[in-house]
Amino acid sequence: MWISVVIPALNEEEPIVQVVREVVATKIPREVIVVDNGSTDQTAKRARNAGARVISAARGYGRACAAGVAAVSDECELILFLDGDGSDMPQFMSALAEPIINGTHDFVIGSRTRGKREPGSMNAQQVFAGYLAGFLIRVLYGVRYTDMSPFRAIRRDALEKLAMREETYGWNLEMQMKAARAGLRILEIPVDHRCRTGGVSKVSGTLRGTFLASFRILATFLKIAVGG
Repeated sequence: MWISVVIPALNEEEPIVQVVREVVATKIPREVIVVDNGSTDQTAKRARNAGARVISAARGYGRACAAGVAAVSDECELILFLDGDGSDMPQFMSALAEPIINGTHDFVIGSRTRGKREPGSMNAQQVFAGYLAGFLIRVLYGVRYTDMSPFRAIRRDALEKLAMREETYGWNLEMQMKAARAGLRILEIPVDHRCRTGGVSKVSGTLRGTFLASFRILATFLKIAVGG
């Protein structure tokens, strides 16, 4: 199965080389695409030198993910997403991909809350938000999630049917809600998580980032819940 890895990255010049090298070292993907999400540092150059194909996208996490999806090769059948900050651990990529390769599932998400977390890798608000979103989704659709982790794998054809629209921080939640609503075969597995290896988190690193992310996630939930 042709597997493409999409890595959204915004000002991640410190960790991006190691992230790309770790992904390539797994020998799982046929291509690694880093989406430069408007970086003002050397993220794009360093990712390219590390062996990734680099494309550009306008600011916005969802825009970056969508651009990466649009850029995958025609042969691609499975798309893996992970962050470019070094916190996701590529050695778990095979665990995410195998249920899809084996034909038992369409969408597999890595749960950081169920895995081993390095101290400081997630704050209390992130953990709570993952459980809260999971509880509400279970009430609506009967599907249990414990995280909104960016580390996930999905069949390309299944993703295309979800008609993703969110352009910013609500992308991950939109995918999870639409996947549940569409009746995809969903699996959540524990994955280990470590502290970012450089840069500043765009979500939890600042008060403004936390507020904007919370607003967009809430807006996304309400929109999808009422049929959007």
